[in-house]
Amino acid sequence: MSDWLRPLKVLAKRKKPVWFIREAWDSMELFFRASRMPLVTRLHPWFRADRNDARWLPVNQDLELPDSVPLPITLLDRFIEESSKRVIVDTCPCRTIEGCKNYPVDIGCIFVGEATVEGLLPLVARQASIEEAKAHARRAVASGLVPVVGKVRLDNSLIRVRDRGKLLTICFCCECCCVTSFFEHMSLEDLDPIFPRLDGIKMEVTEECNGCGLCAKNCFIKAITVPFGKAQISDYCRACGRCATVCPKNAIKIRIEDPDYLEKSYQRIRQYVDHT
Repeated sequence: MSDWLRPLKVLAKRKKPVWFIREAWDSMELFFRASRMPLVTRLHPWFRADRNDARWLPVNQDLELPDSVPLPITLLDRFIEESSKRVIVDTCPCRTIEGCKNYPVDIGCIFVGEATVEGLLPLVARQASIEEAKAHARRAVASGLVPVVGKVRLDNSLIRVRDRGKLLTICFCCECCCVTSFFEHMSLEDLDPIFPRLDGIKMEVTEECNGCGLCAKNCFIKAITVPFGKAQISDYCRACGRCATVCPKNAIKIRIEDPDYLEKSYQRIRQYVDHT
């Protein structure tokens, strides 16, 4: 048995959900670090492009959009409204394990689709109505958390749900504790297909930047550097929008130029998961 997998196998026999156990979290990070090894991303379902497609939905108030185009968060509403079942996790495993001091621990993921009632979910979550799920999402955003939505194969493993393409994840992430930070260990070539940017989104650093570095400090995937007194955003950027939120000079602009961006994102995610 592979060394990284052993703790997960042992801990999965306990009644406590495996995703709330420190040893399992550390094992996952080590495995993500190994993702640059040949064939790992080609063979393991956590990294395969045919098993994953998730993207950030920036919630910045100053997000520039074409006229009459809805905000990204409305994509969450659509998935929630269309789903046959909805489950809310009332405790975030990431922030619980890391002892987060910056964001609420009692705001966890929403899972939608037929598979939500399987596996460990009855131990850590509750079924919810459409209104309850929407209210949970709004509370998360109001708390400063950024939504991630899509098909995440890792979640099937964490909550012991067979991957039949019936589980869609809506996660609310912080920059300091979230498991999404593990993706910084992947190569860009392997990252882009499974964790793409929102369709049609553009990020720009303006001349107002004074090189304070606060944006880089708050980038969960370390996509920002300040080499010559001005922030530079690399291709690793997943366009979560946190950098623009924390910038004291409002020097980072986020805009969406394609009026069909939400429909394109919706259709792409639907290729990977049936949430209805």
